[in-house]
Amino acid sequence: DPVVLDSLTGQPVTERDEKAKLTGVLAIAQPWPGMARTCLGDHERYMKTYLKVYDGYYFTGDSVVQDKDGFYWIIGRVDDVVNVSGHRIGTAEVESALVAHAAVAQAAVVGYAHEIKGQAIAAFVMLVEGHDESPDLTKQLKTIVRQEIGGFAAPDLIVVAPTLPMTRSGKIMRRILRKIVNNEVDSLGDTSTLADPSIVDVLIEKVGALRK
Repeated sequence: DPVVLDSLTGQPVTERDEKAKLTGVLAIAQPWPGMARTCLGDHERYMKTYLKVYDGYYFTGDSVVQDKDGFYWIIGRVDDVVNVSGHRIGTAEVESALVAHAAVAQAAVVGYAHEIKGQAIAAFVMLVEGHDESPDLTKQLKTIVRQEIGGFAAPDLIVVAPTLPMTRSGKIMRRILRKIVNNEVDSLGDTSTLADPSIVDVLIEKVGALRK
């Protein structure tokens, strides 16, 4: 049976929010036919990843919302969820809101450490040809996120980029974006596999300028 757990206590979430939703992480209370039972050659890794995270439950690694009708909505992997002042926000939700704006061609959202809120949201956006970066556009993008999701999900930092750090196959390397906004540029790792490695320095400079 699926269960919505509090990510901090590991206990089932029982109190619904103002929209009658339960929000937490998705776990399974009982085994099921066909479930994985180990990782080949590394059983301890299997135990730590799935069975020891929350005692008595199989942890899926997903953040979830159960709506008032009992349906479960996967909002993203735990690694792709930002906790802003206690609100768990799937980065995909924010990205979807941003690309709904006519000026945005592509968006990538990551979280970074914030002294007051715990985490804040940084959004990297590529613009559609013919649109230019401006304070008004930044304001519009924050507004559309507030309208679609809520004020708590509005990005604190919006970086307009000529392109995003992508592999040659088109996968956005959010790991690199996360390192940049968390001032961990000394541990970016190998960037040679990017379609355009030079974009990393461009983004580091842009983020630094926005924070001055």
